[in-house]
Formats: sequence, C-alpha cells, structure tokens
Amino acid sequence: MNAPTLGYDERLPLYQRLREEMLAKIAAGEWTPGAPIPTEAELTKLYGVAIGTVRKAVDTLVNEGLLLRSQGRGTFVRRPNFEASLARFFRQVDANGGREIPTSRILSKTLHEPSQTVATALELPDGEQVVHIKRLRMIEDRTLFHEEIWLPASRFGALLDIDAEDFGELLYPFYEEQCGQRIASAKETLTVGAANGAMAKTLSVAEGSPVVTIERTALGYDRSPLEYRLSRAGAEGFRYQIDIS
Repeated sequence: MNAPTLGYDERLPLYQRLREEMLAKIAAGEWTPGAPIPTEAELTKLYGVAIGTVRKAVDTLVNEGLLLRSQGRGTFVRRPNFEASLARFFRQVDANGGREIPTSRILSKTLHEPSQTVATALELPDGEQVVHIKRLRMIEDRTLFHEEIWLPASRFGALLDIDAEDFGELLYPFYEEQCGQRIASAKETLTVGAANGAMAKTLSVAEGSPVVTIERTALGYDRSPLEYRLSRAGAEGFRYQIDIS
C-alpha cells in the first residue's frame, strides 16, 4: 500500500486528516451539494489508506451532517434545508390547513462598515466591509418576517451589482450561483423582545407587542462564517417544537 499523501497536521489521526482533505474538496466545490462522492474503494485507492480509515472519515462527516448515506445509491454531499428552521417556529398554514410559502422582497442592499457585533459574528479582519441586505418575507400582502443580512464583502461583493428584482426567493442557492459560496450549516439563537415603532409598522403589530428574533450565523463547509442574519416576526403564531427521545 502506498504511503499516505495527506497534508494537514501529522499529529492528527489519519482518518481526521482524510476528513480534512474531503472537507476541502467540498468547500472548494469539487464535490457539490446533492452529488455523490467517490466510493470507499475509490477513496482507498486515491489516498492510499485502509478501507477502515476511509469509513471512519466518512462516518465523521455523516455524523456532522455534511454527508448523507443513501442505501444502495452511495454517499452524497448533503444540501441542508434551512427553510425548515422557520417552519419549526412559525405556523404558515392557510384556512384549509395547507402550507403557505412566503415570497421575498429585497428592500435594500448596501456596502458599509460592520458593527462590532457583525464583525465578531463573521470573524472579519480589520477594515473588511460587509454587504448589508434588508428584505421582507411575505404571504400575500402580509409581512411575516423582516430580515437583516450581513455578508463579507470580499466574498459577496458581486451581489451589489445585481438588481433586487433578480434575487432568488431562496438566498443560499443564489449565493452559490452568483458568488460560489456554499452554506453548509448554521447556528441559531431565538430571543423575544418588544416591537419599537418602526418594527411595529413593518410587521403590522402594535408597538410594544412581543417580537421573536432568530439570530443565525451560517457557516461554509470549511466552517468559516459566511452570513449573519436577524429574522424578526410578530409573536402571534409563534410555536416552539422539539422532539425528545
């Protein structure tokens, strides 16, 4: 068997070094979301490692939610469903119980210096600017969410040259298409506060009424922060759902 040719810290176990190599291929777009990765036999031959090392590396990425095994079909790069996050917290059903799908409207997109909170969340170096997007998520004429989104300008500056009307309903596939940036996972925090005058008007709720804020930091496949987002909605219709086993 050929000696391993993997890079990274040689103090790491071999399967972890292989995991880093596989993760780098996903982050670079060589292995794309929804597409199958090479078989275990192919990976064994490619990297000159034992089949057990390959399986342990793949198992690690499956457990981290980055790969998905499909019985009889192979192992695929997982494409997360981030829209399911909002569905966990808010009821989006019509009078007949059918699922209502929100539409999106971009209000503005600007380039500016980040606040300390945004710079910290995105781990930005000094002097890095951000693309700041404001948008509404609506059902018919009713605003469901008001969203503020911050993105590192070095990665997402191309969005500033795109007309607001040309933005996709789902931003993460749009980021990938326009900027080559792929979102792999996200961390969310939920808080409840009171609506100020401007937010009350936007969400069509009474000033001082409860507003739910979902704070999200979205990460790339290399675990670097790519997006910081605040989604705000009136607390009416809010629900908390969790499965405990």
